[in-house]
Amino acid sequence: MDAMTAKGKGTPSLEDLAGQALDLARRQGASAAEVNAGLGHGFSVTVRKGEVETVEHHRDKSLSVTVFFGDRSGSASTSDFRTQALSEAVVAACAIARHTAADPYNGLADPAHLAREIPDLDLHHPWPLSVEEAIVLAKRCEDAAFAADPRIRNSEGASVTTHDGVDVYATSHGFLGTVRASRHGVSCAVLGEDGQGGMQRDYEYAAVRDPRDLPDVEEVGRGAARRTARRLGARQIKTCQVPVLFEAPVARSLVSHLVSAISGPSLYRRSSFLVDSVGTALFPAWTHLYEEPHRKKAMGSAPFDGEGVETRYRDLVTDGVLRRYCLDSYSARKLGLVTTGNAGGVHNLIVASGTEDLAGLLRQMGRGLFVTELIGFGINHVTGDYSRGAAGFWVEDGQLAYPVEEITIAANLRDMYKGLVAVGRDVDTRRNICTGSWLLERMTVAGG
Repeated sequence: MDAMTAKGKGTPSLEDLAGQALDLARRQGASAAEVNAGLGHGFSVTVRKGEVETVEHHRDKSLSVTVFFGDRSGSASTSDFRTQALSEAVVAACAIARHTAADPYNGLADPAHLAREIPDLDLHHPWPLSVEEAIVLAKRCEDAAFAADPRIRNSEGASVTTHDGVDVYATSHGFLGTVRASRHGVSCAVLGEDGQGGMQRDYEYAAVRDPRDLPDVEEVGRGAARRTARRLGARQIKTCQVPVLFEAPVARSLVSHLVSAISGPSLYRRSSFLVDSVGTALFPAWTHLYEEPHRKKAMGSAPFDGEGVETRYRDLVTDGVLRRYCLDSYSARKLGLVTTGNAGGVHNLIVASGTEDLAGLLRQMGRGLFVTELIGFGINHVTGDYSRGAAGFWVEDGQLAYPVEEITIAANLRDMYKGLVAVGRDVDTRRNICTGSWLLERMTVAGG
């Protein structure tokens, strides 16, 4: 990928550009500096009702530099890699730093925590796909959705996307790390009609590093049709308190709320319901959450975090007990702790699954609500109060009885975590948080 590393015919590589920027910062008098540089390219095509709706090519090119003058810092960025533009960006960053207030918690990551080896995580798999071939795939995906069920009457489109990029992070400590990664996807969203004026929409998608791991595009289209058709005839239900089963893709949001609550900014601002919670039992004793950042080909894998700190397997929750927070260097210093290698977020945070598949969880629940979509953002991160619009299915005798919509589910996140009954083995691996479906003991469901 010579074009991606910007090598050849006298053009400096991203690593060379990062080195130039660091040298310019040093000559401007900066006591320390860091550089993020990236190049990326790809395209996406969308087909709607058999016709090409959009073809979008994208090329990303950026370099950002942060300089430190003692406890003062400043940042600037550029998409122009010429020497003059690079120099202007560094000068601008230095000017900003000289006029900002000192912050004793500023600075690069401690060199002792930096990654010393950069493992190959098998993240880079370019897809030699032409636009014409992508259009054919998108059409096949959408055609499969229409053919799957006669109630599928309209489409929001089927899309095929591909992206290939390289990112470089370098510091005046001498750290230099390069990560090449690709991501590819297929998605489809369709609308169904029930013959009585009722309409529903839903979608399905696939996201992978290696295009060889993509499912057949027809499978994605049929999945979109199944998900849409099963929602037809949705109704409201009366207000009740019942067990609630979150489908794996929406259960991921419950983990995201946990990560947000134990992340540095929420903690040092004391705007989290989980302040001072390390060592506290948040979940049932069987619960295990852990980061596995070096899993090959995974969407959340990374050899180092956004500050060059080594990533490694780390338990987050064991035996139901919160074992640590998620911190970068700045927040760790403010809290009097040590970075956990989470600058930029978590890396393949995995919720250990149980033995039951989704059908088994439905049978275990017996009667209650199966949530497949969440609406709105009714989360109070200070108190943990949770209230969101939802759609899904009413469950009777362990089976889907009928679709439901226009409902609200409410509880407190502490109670929801403590009331976790089971995690399914239907693990969704399409993002950086991987979990199966969650069965919760009880929530308030507000209906009509």
